[in-house]
Amino acid sequence: MIRLAPERARPYMRLIRADRPIGTWLLLLPCLWSVTMASAAVEGMVPDPWYVLLFAVGAFVMRGAGCVVNDLWDRDIDGRVARTAERPIASGEVSVRHALMFFGGLLFVGLIILLQFNGATVVLGVASLGLVAVYPLMKRITYWPQAFLGITFNWGALLAWCAVEGAVAWPAILLYVGGFFWTLGYDTIYGHQDKEDDVLVGVKSASIKLGRNTRPFAALVYALTAILLAFAGSVAGMGWFYFLMLAAAAVQFAWQVSTLDIDEPGNCLARFKSNRDAGLMIFLGTLLG
Repeated sequence: MIRLAPERARPYMRLIRADRPIGTWLLLLPCLWSVTMASAAVEGMVPDPWYVLLFAVGAFVMRGAGCVVNDLWDRDIDGRVARTAERPIASGEVSVRHALMFFGGLLFVGLIILLQFNGATVVLGVASLGLVAVYPLMKRITYWPQAFLGITFNWGALLAWCAVEGAVAWPAILLYVGGFFWTLGYDTIYGHQDKEDDVLVGVKSASIKLGRNTRPFAALVYALTAILLAFAGSVAGMGWFYFLMLAAAAVQFAWQVSTLDIDEPGNCLARFKSNRDAGLMIFLGTLLG
């Protein structure tokens, strides 16, 4: 994708991680679960394709905005970490001023998308901006920035239900909390790639805090994810196929835990990325269940 973009646009495409769509997927999937489950529970039909498109574009744009904020806050840290030293802001390829202007443009696009929904959804969406802005600071404050990411990254589960029904219902809350635990699991696994550099530059993560206890922790939070999503499906009146696909996703979670090697960055990255497949299984369950 980046190679096809004009040369002047390429640093900005890299800034929003356009070449790494896994973040967009992980932001989008709770939205898809919720909009599909709400459409089935409230209206008895599949989700409006227009809503699906809006959430897909919104996830891409807001994930990009989050990446810009993250790189603005972390520009000094990124330059001292091997994996992030070439990021556009840290390397000087994109100036802070231009990054802020680009961030403003992304927020404007996100607002245009948000305004396509009802008033309650607009208010709920605007309320999430504070979370997006301050999440990157959490690694300086607490060993649990992954928890704050979970609060932020799964907001779409609340938004999507509200977009369909005009209010947040219990299944959406259960999806949100389940997504929170899902994020705790996959982002803790992801964090093991950078733990040595993180210690050197003085930032914190659950990966550092848990160390060798990561595997049982991931097993616990993934189990809670499956249980909460099962409750969400039950409250929403989903059919047997939803629970079958949720069971398949639980098997995928078990594979991640059983084969995880926290000392091998490639292993951690592969298991992190595989969460897209687990999330798509759950989405298929909501769609056909």
